[in-house]
Amino acid sequence: MKKCKLLSCINKNPKIKKIFVVLLIFTLLCTLVYSAINIYIIAYASQYIITTEDCDNLNVDCAMVLGAGLFDDYPSHMLQERLNIGLSVYNTNCTNRLLMTGDHGTVEYDEVNAMKDYAINAGAIPDEVFMDHAGFSTYESMYRARDVFDVNSVIIVTQKYHLYRAVYNARKLGLEAYGIAADGQFNYSLPMDIYNNLRESLARCKDFVYCIYKPEPTYLGEVIPISSSGVLTDDKKD
Repeated sequence: MKKCKLLSCINKNPKIKKIFVVLLIFTLLCTLVYSAINIYIIAYASQYIITTEDCDNLNVDCAMVLGAGLFDDYPSHMLQERLNIGLSVYNTNCTNRLLMTGDHGTVEYDEVNAMKDYAINAGAIPDEVFMDHAGFSTYESMYRARDVFDVNSVIIVTQKYHLYRAVYNARKLGLEAYGIAADGQFNYSLPMDIYNNLRESLARCKDFVYCIYKPEPTYLGEVIPISSSGVLTDDKKD
């Protein structure tokens, strides 16, 4: 009944009807652009998504593991999935460098040291594990990999829903980038999956624009080549 009254009010008032039509067209256009960007990024990046078994056919500068939150000071389940696959890539013949990139914006919150500790405890050589302390977003991590760590080729490790955007960003910034999905080691709730995919679909639109204008990240700093020593990125003393 209320719906009928609303439609009747719109039909009787030309100004309201015009506004309604404009809003409807605007909403449809936004939905079309949003869908087109997501379809394009997924299609573009899909051709560069590989498996761990494919790594032996590649020779890249490093495997990059993207941060994904902590439980206190220990990697979250999602981050553990990424680290485990990153270590699998590291243990192949395609690279002997790991780049841990994440949020270390405060003393209290430190993803990258937790990631490096996890890798070293699993057998990685400290000298071969680099930390990007200012990888505050997917876009910034790719930009800094290129400009701070002098990376030209990379295998990116993250969950598949996130991998499309990560590979897309890296490729559009000039990196020879491939992606390996880190999924299936832990079970996540349906609401979390829905939230992650919805949030990611919006982030793809944001990064699509970023990759056109290519703004500089929050921080750059001195160059630490990935071919050098990972100890140069350490910020803690034993």
